[in-house]
Amino acid sequence: MLSLFTSTLHLYRNALQATGRSLVRGWLVILAVIVFTLLMLLAHQIARPLGMVGGFVLGAVNALLIGATLSLIEQTIKGARAIAIGDVLESMGHYFWDVISVGFVLWIPTMLLDTSLRANPDSQFLVTACLLLVFILLNPAPEVIYLTRHDSPLDVLKRSYDFVLDNWIEWFLPMALVLAPLGLSLFFRLSSQLGRGAGLDFMQLLIVPFTVLTAWLTDLGISAELTGTMALLLTPPLMVGMLIFRGHLFAALSATSRRQRLYQSQFHDSAR
Repeated sequence: MLSLFTSTLHLYRNALQATGRSLVRGWLVILAVIVFTLLMLLAHQIARPLGMVGGFVLGAVNALLIGATLSLIEQTIKGARAIAIGDVLESMGHYFWDVISVGFVLWIPTMLLDTSLRANPDSQFLVTACLLLVFILLNPAPEVIYLTRHDSPLDVLKRSYDFVLDNWIEWFLPMALVLAPLGLSLFFRLSSQLGRGAGLDFMQLLIVPFTVLTAWLTDLGISAELTGTMALLLTPPLMVGMLIFRGHLFAALSATSRRQRLYQSQFHDSAR
């Protein structure tokens, strides 16, 4: 048990150190996310009066911005040089069809869940349970898209499912440590949001760190006005840092088994 704790701690330490190095190279991604947010808000304003057509427009813009964000995160993780403005421009269009395809596969069951909820309000618990299951089993879908080779959206979902089965302790522990002091109600609220898009909804990726930051700052006794301002300022860097950390953690977990990490940890400790 101690060896497992040591190897997991070593895993997180390496991921955090790699995240710091990637942030130094990729600080421009934070500014890109701010610009993407403004574009997404503009798209919402344009699409709002267009009805169903507006929904398709929003879906396309979301896929464009999510794909670009994942491409930039990939470059910060794999690249050896700093991100430049040209990289931001070239990222537009990357992973567009991957995001669209996975989103379409998930849209059908989500629509059925919403329909059942409207027909029977008592099904709220069932809907929440299904969204929680989607949130858990498909949580690493963004990392699967840009860090693995896949053949189809169903392959993305399968690889996400397999990854969670193999690494659920190491993958979800950081999230549990951050959210546990804030209570289960916040966790269920976040999972019901992310479960609808498997982490591939741009505004949801912003809302999650903003909500967590607001909850932590409120618990620390900071005033509501200051909490809102600090959360708005800190959300973009926190979102980028979170995505980079997830990417490094996913890469490390995919490259080794739990047994290999236990052995490497023992070897590292003996070398010290």
